Amino acid sequence: MFNMTTKTLALILAGTLGVVSFEPAKAEMVAEQEKHPIIVTVDRAKVFRISSPAATVIVGNPAIADATVEDDVTLVLTGRSFGVTNLIVIDRDGNPIVDETIVVRSHEENTVRIYRREERVTMACAPVCEPTLTIGDNPMGFDFAQQQIVARNALSESAK
Repeated sequence: MFNMTTKTLALILAGTLGVVSFEPAKAEMVAEQEKHPIIVTVDRAKVFRISSPAATVIVGNPAIADATVEDDVTLVLTGRSFGVTNLIVIDRDGNPIVDETIVVRSHEENTVRIYRREERVTMACAPVCEPTLTIGDNPMGFDFAQQQIVARNALSESAK
């Protein structure tokens, strides 16, 4: 049985009618973007290059991901919390350059999660295991580790 895709059929019809250009349907473009989202890991940065200079950069939910403009064609995406959002980049003429889905996932490498009933603690093991701040961990342990990190960072700031 001969199976013809929508795009192939449209190209054949366009050729038959004498039309020389073909623009994929918006639904096909959206489906293609959703197949290949930008994957970013929580608390890590990823360099993302664009095809032409950006004038405006928009992240749908800045609590999930952040975009920093390094130069007019280089962005640095940082995962802030787990989830899905989008990235839109617009050029000086107001035309979209990028409209992509961003998926922020957890860091799995060199980590161990310890569950005590409903409480969870995450340890970063490289090679010694030590507590790390991870979204979803036991609030008391998370807050305690955060206080220690803030206190340690304050000590290094006061030494300057």
